[in-house]
Amino acid sequence: MTAAAKSTPKEPLVEINAQPPDIDHVVRSTSHWFELHGMEILIAAGAGFLIYLALGGIKRLAQKLRDREGDATSLMSVMGRAFSRTTHFFMIMVSARLVAGYANPPDMLLRTIQFLFTVATVFQGAIWLREIILGLIERKTGDDNGSDTLSNAMGIIRLLVTVALFSIAIIVVLDNLGVNVTGLVAGLGVGGIAIGLAAQGIFSDLFAALSIIFDKPFRRGETINYDQTTATVERIGLKSTRLRAVTGEKKVISNANLLQKEITNYQHLDHRRIKFALGLIYQTDPDLAERVPDILREIVEQLDGVFVRCGMIAFGASSIDYEVEFDVYLPDWDAIYKVRHKVAIAILKRFQQEGLEFAYPTQTSFTADPNGKFVMPYPKVMPVSDVNG
Repeated sequence: MTAAAKSTPKEPLVEINAQPPDIDHVVRSTSHWFELHGMEILIAAGAGFLIYLALGGIKRLAQKLRDREGDATSLMSVMGRAFSRTTHFFMIMVSARLVAGYANPPDMLLRTIQFLFTVATVFQGAIWLREIILGLIERKTGDDNGSDTLSNAMGIIRLLVTVALFSIAIIVVLDNLGVNVTGLVAGLGVGGIAIGLAAQGIFSDLFAALSIIFDKPFRRGETINYDQTTATVERIGLKSTRLRAVTGEKKVISNANLLQKEITNYQHLDHRRIKFALGLIYQTDPDLAERVPDILREIVEQLDGVFVRCGMIAFGASSIDYEVEFDVYLPDWDAIYKVRHKVAIAILKRFQQEGLEFAYPTQTSFTADPNGKFVMPYPKVMPVSDVNG
């Protein structure tokens, strides 16, 4: 052997076709683990079982809060409904993760437990958040839980919340597996923007319907006024609202367009204000004209109205103008209409008794000769008796 050969160092041997540990190796390492840490494993198993039972007790307590009668929309019931959806897989993995370190498991088993614990925690968190969000939405809607619109809206909301939360959960799990999720997140963002722009009109009406459900500017069966239309709400849909006008026509208007208008809701009025404009002739005695407000006050109060004000408001072209205002504390418009009618008839009868005459448009013409002296518009005629005599 030459000196050059002797000075050449040996290259390390590289195992090109390295194989994963076979089943026999896994079995032997597991048996060795049991032999070395048998007592720790038994203690850890017992502690894990106790933790599992404790988590099960918490779940049963949450179920009782969920099923409590008469309080389905309370905050405690919402939290109870959320935690009652705790899965057995999550409870098992929490128990295993808490006791795994004490039993000194093999590295591969410990990594498996950590990964499964991460998966269980992420998806369980998504389930809890979904139930809490939906419960708070139902709590916000209050008395509308039985409406068809809310049922349809809740179906869409449930789908959107579920897709959003579980998409985030999947991304978190993939990130823990070492997958580069930057491109996935960017793609989802661009796709969401594209879908939002394409369905802008549909989403606008949908969110307007949700705004009507949650904000409650009006409800089904209530009478509202917008623009020049007074109508009763028959149905609140996800895209449009259907109304029945007081004149009988059926009105259909998109939710987004309706919410952009000034809406007057007549349902929650505790009273209505009625106004009457009255005109008396100029030949009315001034003392009698001065008594008109007191006369009208007496009439209104006799018919269960609440007198507000009354007085002379103008000297019209052919009348002395008065205005009377009074309130009627009744919720039903038909009943208010009848009260207004009774007050009008009472005013007519009382004015006849008092000798007050209503004015109507009149015009008097006067003629004059060239020197400005007023003359009669017709020639003076002698009585018939004088002619015959």
